[in-house]
This record gives sequence, C-alpha cells and structure tokens, in this order.
Amino acid sequence: MRCASWRAVAFSCLAAFVLAACGGAQIADFEDREPELELETFFAGETEAWGVFHDRFGTLRREFRVEIDGSWDAETQTLVLDEDFYYADGETDRRVWTIQKRPGGRYEGTADDVIGVAEGEVAGNALHWTYQMDMKVGDSIWRVTFDDWMFLQPGGVLINRADVSRWGFRIGTVTIFFARPEQLAEASN
Repeated sequence: MRCASWRAVAFSCLAAFVLAACGGAQIADFEDREPELELETFFAGETEAWGVFHDRFGTLRREFRVEIDGSWDAETQTLVLDEDFYYADGETDRRVWTIQKRPGGRYEGTADDVIGVAEGEVAGNALHWTYQMDMKVGDSIWRVTFDDWMFLQPGGVLINRADVSRWGFRIGTVTIFFARPEQLAEASN
C-alpha cells in the first residue's frame, strides 16, 4: 500500500508539471494588438536599449546598455543587428544577429554565440523568440535557453522579457527596453 501511495504522489506531481508546461501565453493571443510589430522596420537604423538580469531569487546580477545598428535588405529579407553591449561593471561584448524573415510572420536568426537557429514568430505587437546560447557566467560558459517575449508599445518603445533556463530550470530573467533615437528625442522635449 505504501508503494501505491508513492506512485500516486509521483503521478500527481508529474501531471501538475505537464499541465503547468501547457499554460502561458501563445503568440496568437496578440494578433489584434497594436501597434503592429515589424522587426525589420523597428530595428532598421540605430536603436538603443537598457537592460537588467535578475537571478531566480530576484537578485539583480547585471545592468547593461546596448547600442544597435540594424540594416534591412528587402531583396534577401535579411535583417542584420550589430549589437554593442556595455555592462555596468565595465565589461563589453558584441553580438551580430542575422535574421531571416520567413512567410507567416516567422523569423529565424543566427549569431556566433547562438547554438543552431533561433526561431520566432510575430503576431500583432508581439514577438515570441526562443534559442540556446553559450553564456559567460564567472569563469565558466553555460549553455542556456532563452524564451523571449517582445512587446511593441504605443510611442515606439519595445519591451523584452526573457526567461533564461539551464537544464530545464529557470535561472533568471532578462528585461530590456528598446527605443529609437527619435523616440528618445521626443520624450526629452
């Protein structure tokens, strides 16, 4: 009888985990939201961003600023984002994304530290984007998974929230705000 009760508890825990994994937002939930997000329009030219990384306990671990130079090639349907990161601790980094626009609001992207191909989809004002990358943590390199959601807001600010996980467990959250220089100039007037 004791074994049967252990199995019931294990089955209940597994069922709860599976049901929790099925929940959450779906990209289709945002189809009617405005303003409409077009990555190639938003990121063409110069963009600035500010972000933070909180670990799973809510402790602020990193603060950073990003300068992004984007170029869109309509013929090849390719967006290139050249990103320069400036961390509060003085560290700098660079990432260059090559993003292909696909039919049906889908995007695929690659970068040097991204493993394989990042895959995303846009609907309304939102982008859902997932990928794996090698991330420097102290003196180590960890392979982590990013589950990114971006939301374009009225006034042209893009909010990005990404859950970062390792071996299936969330290790933290990155929050980034993107703005184009013209939005920043308008806001300061």
